[in-house]
Amino acid sequence: MRPTDASADTATVPGCTPGTGIGRSSGTDAEDTLDLRLPEEFLALCAEADTADRDELLDRVGDWGRIRTPAGAFHLVPVRCERDLSLISGWMNDPAVAEFWELAGPRTLTENHLRAQLVGDGRSVPCLGVLDGTPMSYWEIYRADLDPLARRYPARPHDTGIHLLIGDAVDRGRGLGSTLIRAVADLVLDKRPACARVVAEPDLRNTPSVAAFLSAGFRFSAEVDLPAKRAALMVRDRSVRDLL
Repeated sequence: MRPTDASADTATVPGCTPGTGIGRSSGTDAEDTLDLRLPEEFLALCAEADTADRDELLDRVGDWGRIRTPAGAFHLVPVRCERDLSLISGWMNDPAVAEFWELAGPRTLTENHLRAQLVGDGRSVPCLGVLDGTPMSYWEIYRADLDPLARRYPARPHDTGIHLLIGDAVDRGRGLGSTLIRAVADLVLDKRPACARVVAEPDLRNTPSVAAFLSAGFRFSAEVDLPAKRAALMVRDRSVRDLL
């Protein structure tokens, strides 16, 4: 996936230059500067508001809750680097995963990939997929209409995209991927009423992934050229959700 833009490090007061303070008098007799020091409580409230704004772009993925699947109870849990980095980095170094995610190597590669989303504006949320209490997959839920992907197909407002990987080889090749893809697509459509379509863009060479999306009720829409791959654009429409 493409990392989202990092948020700005510095906030400025309108009409001021960062670091110069506010309230500098323009008169010749007064050169005092008011050094504005915001209370810690106010800064904390601003941080909470920032987080709330980020959460709103995807309707608070962390609050979507569990969904019952034929494989068990499944839950998307937003990633925390201090807790999850080692596990996710290990998955990225599995050759079967690395072939398509291209994040094999030191943990800093995975950490940078995760943090680019975590400090961004909320258009992409990295999550662990937890099945019956066990973390076993990695997911990215993202606003496809706000992603560079939107320049490659006729995007609609609130189109929601998904990326995923199944962490352990023992969980691959037995239909679990399509079961969980369908479950997550259902979650998106249930929890994001403004979203009419769930999309995905697996690498065309990754035939097991394309097949899993087809089995999960997605249709093949087009081939699209992306910076790092030629992809199969897969779409699941709300309007035919119960027919496929």
